[in-house]
Amino acid sequence: MRGAPVVSLNFLIQNNSNGGIGPAIQGTLILIGLTSLIGIPVGILSGVYLAEFGNNKYAAAMRSVNDVLTEFPSIVVGITAYGAIVIVLIGHYSAIAGSIALSFILIPIVARTTEESLKLVPNSVREASLALGAHKWRTTLSVVLPTAKAGLLTGTLLAVARIAGETAPLIMTILGNRYFFQGLNQPMAALPLEIWRDSLQPQASLQAQGWGAALILILMVLTLNIIVRLASRGRFKR
Repeated sequence: MRGAPVVSLNFLIQNNSNGGIGPAIQGTLILIGLTSLIGIPVGILSGVYLAEFGNNKYAAAMRSVNDVLTEFPSIVVGITAYGAIVIVLIGHYSAIAGSIALSFILIPIVARTTEESLKLVPNSVREASLALGAHKWRTTLSVVLPTAKAGLLTGTLLAVARIAGETAPLIMTILGNRYFFQGLNQPMAALPLEIWRDSLQPQASLQAQGWGAALILILMVLTLNIIVRLASRGRFKR
């Protein structure tokens, strides 16, 4: 109700100087894309290893680490990323640092959902492939993963929806920017940061801008969750 009156085309495409949140929307989409590029392959590969090749002590250790990371407060992730990436590795705030921080939130979620999805595939499917002479890796790649792809898609989208609204890691890593994209190695705007900063301002116009940014972020996450529901019903089976 508070955000809807300020939402307009100019609000969505203009920069902060003109009362818009265009850089924040752009930054959020770039961060989600870059984080997905980093985290989704690692999460899926981890889940495949745990589900298909995980009957050993290394897999047990990985599950324990994964459980710890899943329960980590996001502020701890942000502080760790600030100390290890912003200060030591890169030396300044950047979109890359923010994406790496968010990937530590995304990876354990994707890994867990991947493992559980693959475990739901009947063993008879694997045995049929192995009986035809396929290797274990070939069976996993060509039979098990396609069978579980609806679950993989659901888990991936849920993880993306989770990181879309994270604020604490971004405060520590990307700093924020009032302008449109200036490079992955530079500070960047994002909707969660925009909402947080506008909420602290005394001006009513900036607070209204924060409400509008919150509405846009909620709509983005809602859209992802709707896609998840459709995917879980098998709409994306093909």
